[in-house]
Amino acid sequence: MARTRNHPREGGTRRRGGSSRAGDAVTLEEVARLAGVSTITVSRALNQPDKVAAGTLEKVNRAISQTGYVPNLLAGGLASKKTRMVAAIVPSIANLVYAETMQYFSKRLNEFGYQVMLGESGYPERSEQSLLSAILSRRPDGILLTGVNHSPECRRLLIGARIPVVETWDLTPTPLDLVVGFSHERIGLEVADFIAARGYRRVGTISASDRRAQYREKIMLERLQRHGVTETYRVQIPVPSDMRKGRDGLAELLQRGLGTGVVFCSSDTLAQGALTECLARGLKVPEQIAIIGFGDQSFAADTFPALSTVRIDRPRMGRVAADALLARIDGRPLEEHVIDVGFQIIERGTT
Repeated sequence: MARTRNHPREGGTRRRGGSSRAGDAVTLEEVARLAGVSTITVSRALNQPDKVAAGTLEKVNRAISQTGYVPNLLAGGLASKKTRMVAAIVPSIANLVYAETMQYFSKRLNEFGYQVMLGESGYPERSEQSLLSAILSRRPDGILLTGVNHSPECRRLLIGARIPVVETWDLTPTPLDLVVGFSHERIGLEVADFIAARGYRRVGTISASDRRAQYREKIMLERLQRHGVTETYRVQIPVPSDMRKGRDGLAELLQRGLGTGVVFCSSDTLAQGALTECLARGLKVPEQIAIIGFGDQSFAADTFPALSTVRIDRPRMGRVAADALLARIDGRPLEEHVIDVGFQIIERGTT
């Protein structure tokens, strides 16, 4: 499998697939040993820090930070080590592309008696660390994450939890545990080739300000330069995306001088907004402005003209991620820890 070039992992020791088992989380005793204090002292530092000497509290907190220890809120309340709960973190529960993946992920897990606890990290993932701490304290049997870039603090929490982890919506040769996704680099390259092959010489982009969308855009523009396409116009919009931002983005591209050409949008929602703005201005699509979206959402085939887009098999990604996580929870061997579900460029009426 081709390596994704511009996806460096951020800090910390990598956890290799198959190296840990559910239930082997960092314990209070391990924290106590590292801090050189008793377990009672660690417990008191967690629950009544005002009753612990400042120097001792500092040692305990340092040990907690180093190990990624998360207090077990369910301690003593379970006869089994399994909670039959899996956690999932997505950037936005309002974004339909993530919602559909979660629907199939959850449905598959429900078939095996698991419930899914859903958390929203936002754009960018500013709240991921606090969200992870809250989720891991409930001791899920496994966790699904969106993307492969995490802060060093988040990586320590995940490694310390020692539970199966599946990362989605991206690819990396070095996942925390498992990754089920697709290559944003390949999408950028193939969209650029698609544009160049159809003779477009002027290219605009309307891209959301999240890491994956920006990476696709960067790779596409670099590839277009190699095709000799250098007249490009870029508009970046804040997340989350909506139709209004797509309309405003297209208006800004026209103001900057795009005139005619093709516009690549980082989501179908933005593309639908751009299409609406074209129709409102009397611009012919695709004769004057061609439009390409991303995601192949349920409405894409029913816009007028029908929207050309990049299709991601979200149902398959959800099911495969669930099956891989279930195998790891049950201790069953996996042939692959990096699973590429691929993508497809769908050409319709807007190009």
